[in-house]
Amino acid sequence: MTIGLLIAVGALTSVGVFLITARSLSRIILGFALLGHAVVLALVAAGGEAGEPPLANRVSAETIANPVPQALALTAIVISFGLTLFLLALARRQQELTGDDLVEDDLEDLRVAQ
Repeated sequence: MTIGLLIAVGALTSVGVFLITARSLSRIILGFALLGHAVVLALVAAGGEAGEPPLANRVSAETIANPVPQALALTAIVISFGLTLFLLALARRQQELTGDDLVEDDLEDLRVAQ
């Protein structure tokens, strides 16, 4: 199962990075969402095998499940959701101002490049 998770993480990461480099804000938003899912899957894969529930005087300390990957995965989900909402607000504002969702060239970057 770990190999399948690693392949899924790699695929989501590569597609997410490809979409982030696009000039369309809708593709950029989708790319960041895919990267967020890749992070959650990576944390699940890093958590290892499932353990026993941490009940007092019932199981030994070696077999208890590690709660840190679960807490980090929940944190990654919340951060990804907040970032997605922020990018959607930016895309909505861009749609109101220019009528499309294409990212324009930065004039200062063009000046520095010349």
